[in-house]
Amino acid sequence: MEKFTDHEFLEYLVKSIVDHPDDVKIERRVDEMGVLLLLKVHLEDMGQVVGRQGATAKAIRSLLRIVGIKNNARVNLKIEEPDGSTHVQAPRAAGSGSASSSAVPKFEGPVADELAL
Repeated sequence: MEKFTDHEFLEYLVKSIVDHPDDVKIERRVDEMGVLLLLKVHLEDMGQVVGRQGATAKAIRSLLRIVGIKNNARVNLKIEEPDGSTHVQAPRAAGSGSASSSAVPKFEGPVADELAL
C-alpha cells in the first residue's frame, strides 16, 4: 500500500490521543476537489478526537491543511460517527428534505396548555 504524508500524519496524530489506537481507521479519497480523509474511531474515543465544542477537530483540520499546502494539495477531514453513537441530529427546517413533524416532540397537559406549547 502506498503511503501518503497526510494519511501518515493523521494516523500518527489520532492514534496518539485516543485510548483505542487499534480501532483508528482512515480512508483516503482523491477527486477534483482534493484529498478527503475519512476518519473512523472507537465510540469511546469520539470525545477525545472532537474535543470540547469541536476544538480538537478544528485544530486537526488546520494542521492537515498545512500538510496539504506543503504537498500542493487541498486536504479535508471528515470524522464519521461510529456505530452505536448517541448523537442526536437537530431536526431540519421545513422544506429541507426528509424531516417529518414527528421528529419534534409534542408536549401535552395543563402546563403545556398554559405555556401554549
